[in-house]
Amino acid sequence: MRDGSSRKQSRRWFVRRAFSGGAGVSATLLAGSSLSSQVGGSIQGFDHVAVPMRNTGPMVQFYRDLGFTVMEGPSICSVHFGHHKINFHRPERWQDETFTLRAPAAEPPCGDFCFVWDGTADALRSTLSQAGAEIIEGPVARTGGRDGGTASGTSLYIRDPDNNLLEFIIY
Repeated sequence: MRDGSSRKQSRRWFVRRAFSGGAGVSATLLAGSSLSSQVGGSIQGFDHVAVPMRNTGPMVQFYRDLGFTVMEGPSICSVHFGHHKINFHRPERWQDETFTLRAPAAEPPCGDFCFVWDGTADALRSTLSQAGAEIIEGPVARTGGRDGGTASGTSLYIRDPDNNLLEFIIY
């Protein structure tokens, strides 16, 4: 296992190599082009994220009340939206020492998710209220991930039953 200084040196090496050492790579990145022709593919998006969950019953109900499709399995509950999902590992899964395909220090709450709301602010407030969610901040102006991280939106923030932070952005 690497210590903190080895990780920092590795990150510095990567950044130095990618942005200052390799003019071809730097030019391609700055031009906004994909490296797919050079490496045979590119990252198109993400499929899912996974986080540990402590309060299974309230979490599952909360996400159902927000309108997510929820699937329950013996060790994982997943919530689905668009082409994405969040896997919530049940406590017996993430607390099992033999389960190593996870961040070793991750414990609830460790999620910070931003969802795109495709509706009005009033409709969002109504949905959040029906789910029993308290708005902890917002509406606030935010820069979101669209348009290369330059798109402006308005966000509301809540917490789920495990205290993960949920942001809902309206573009």
